[in-house]
Amino acid sequence: MKGNATHFIASFFLVGIPGLENFHFWIGIPVCLLFVLTLLGNSIIITTVKLEPSLHQPMYCFHCMLAMNDICLTCSAALKMLGIFWFDAHRIDFDACLTQMFFIHTLCIMESAILVAMAFDRFVAICIPLHYASILTTSMVIKTGLVGLSRAILMIMPCPLFIKTLLYYTKYVIHHAYCEHMAVVKVANANTYVSRIYGILVAFSVAVFDLMLIATSYIKILQAVFRLSSQRARSKALGTCAAHICTILAFYTPALFSFLTHRFGKNVPPSVHIIFAILYLLVSPTVNPLVYGVKTKQIRDRVLGLFFLRRF
Repeated sequence: MKGNATHFIASFFLVGIPGLENFHFWIGIPVCLLFVLTLLGNSIIITTVKLEPSLHQPMYCFHCMLAMNDICLTCSAALKMLGIFWFDAHRIDFDACLTQMFFIHTLCIMESAILVAMAFDRFVAICIPLHYASILTTSMVIKTGLVGLSRAILMIMPCPLFIKTLLYYTKYVIHHAYCEHMAVVKVANANTYVSRIYGILVAFSVAVFDLMLIATSYIKILQAVFRLSSQRARSKALGTCAAHICTILAFYTPALFSFLTHRFGKNVPPSVHIIFAILYLLVSPTVNPLVYGVKTKQIRDRVLGLFFLRRF
C-alpha cells in the first residue's frame, strides 16, 4: 500500500440528526431538559441513600450504583450533543471520539450488569430471605460492582483498539449525534469486518446473557410468590420488583430497537435510528430516579423528609 493513497484524519465531523439539521436548536431543548433531570434526580437518590442510615442496605447500594452510572453515561453523551445542537460544535478530535465511544458503551454494559445484580438482589430477598444478610454483604455488593465494571471495560477495550488499526481514512463525516461504535467504523476506508463482527457479538452476547439471568431470576421469584398463601404477601413481594421491572423496560426496549435498526433496518430512515439511539442514552437515566422515587416507599418517604418536610 502506498503511503499517500489515503490519509489519516485528525478529527471527525458529527452531523447530529441527518435531515433534521434545521430543527437542531429545538431538539436541543428536550435533550437539555433530560440532561438536567438526570443530574437532579440521580443526585437526589445518591444524597438520600447516603444521608439516611436506614437505607444503607444492598438494594439501595445498587440504586446508588445505577444512579452514578446514569450520571456518567448522560454526561458522556449529552454535553457533546448540546454542543452540536446549539453551538454548531460538530468537530471532535479522533482520540476524543474514541474516548467518548469507549465510555458510552462501557457504561451501557455496566448499566446492564447493575440491572442483573438488582434482579439477583430481589431473587435472594424473596426466595431465600433468611440468607439475604449473609449472601449480600457489603463486600459482595462491592465485588459485584467491580466484576460488572471489569467485564464492561474488557469487552469494550478492543473496539477503539481495532479502530486505531484502521489508520487510513478518506471520509470523516459521521452521520450521528455521538461517536457510536458502528457509526465510527462505517467511515473507515478499510476492511472493517473484524470491528463489525466484534461489535455485533459484544452487543448480542451482553443482551442475551444478561436478559437470560434477569429472566431466570424473575421466573424463580414468580414461582416463590405464587406459593405464598396470602394475597397481601404476594402483592408486597411483587411490589418490591415493580420499580426494577420498569427500569429494565426503559433500558432494554430502546436499546434493542436501536441495535436491530442499526444493523438490520435498511429501510429505517437514519434520523429515526439516531433519535432512538439518543433516547436509549437519555431516557432511561432520567426515568430511573423517578421510578424509584415513586415506586419505592422507603426512598420516597426519605426524599420527602430530607428535602421538603424539613422546610416547614
